[in-house]
Amino acid sequence: MIYDFVKRCVDIIGSSILILLFSPIMVPVALLIKLTSKGPVFFTPQRVGKDGELFKMLKFRSMYMYEIKGILVHAEKYLQSNPKLMEAYQKNSYKLKNDPRVTPVGKFIRRFSLDEIPQLFNVLVGDMSLVGPRAYQPDELDHQQKIYPETIKYVKIILNGRPGASGPWQVSGRSFINFDKRVEMDAKYIKKRSFLYDIWVILKTPVAMLTGKGAI
Repeated sequence: MIYDFVKRCVDIIGSSILILLFSPIMVPVALLIKLTSKGPVFFTPQRVGKDGELFKMLKFRSMYMYEIKGILVHAEKYLQSNPKLMEAYQKNSYKLKNDPRVTPVGKFIRRFSLDEIPQLFNVLVGDMSLVGPRAYQPDELDHQQKIYPETIKYVKIILNGRPGASGPWQVSGRSFINFDKRVEMDAKYIKKRSFLYDIWVILKTPVAMLTGKGAI
């Protein structure tokens, strides 16, 4: 399909250019993370990709590391060991407002989506695309489809495409949009995707980053 071929070429060229453009930002962000909290600079959570294949997404770490049984673990592991926090997390479509796990630097880089910049490397290697559906967590998909059974049909459609570094939900409110509406938006993108639609999302992305609307 011509669209898929051209889109992949744009992803390779576009991500390469953006990595170079963002490198002056990535270096100081990495230093700030390293100097202000224990742990690695990057965080690599598992996400569901095209055809349901799992991949490791590259992000700047925005959360504290926690010591459990003498081992330093990421905040996601800490969340799993805290039933009250996990319950609140699941109730809010896998997001937490005023998340206590987020570092001061993490709050800033999340506000302007700077933690997402390393995903450009995922785009470069083909795990993701510049524009596409949200890259969902495996347990998020399993749990939320049980709560919203009507979303099963949308998830099947979403998995036909590569997840995007940006996409319809990212430029339309992010965390203000619940899972059921989010997957419906993503499914609509897959069904009507086109060069013009991708350009529309790309043009709206800088505005979404600068305003921080829906960022948690």
